[in-house]
Amino acid sequence: MPNRHIPFLARTVLVRNGNVDEAARILNRILGKEGILDQYRRTRYYEKPSQQRRRINYEKCKAIYNEDMTRKMQFIMRKNRADPFPGCI
Repeated sequence: MPNRHIPFLARTVLVRNGNVDEAARILNRILGKEGILDQYRRTRYYEKPSQQRRRINYEKCKAIYNEDMTRKMQFIMRKNRADPFPGCI
């Protein structure tokens, strides 16, 4: 069954055929992708400024690394590359 869902309006999830568990999973997935659950977990307890700086720097470094690796993977997976070893089998 394809996962077709009406576009979300203000994080609204439709409960289809009384299946609340599936709707809850969809809502959790949406909140996770938007970072709301992480923000909620962070604000449950006080975060020292030094820990906050470390976390923010770590997130920046991780984003740079992921962007670089994505670019490298896309470069490797190109289909129209010239043969690096012409004449070899």
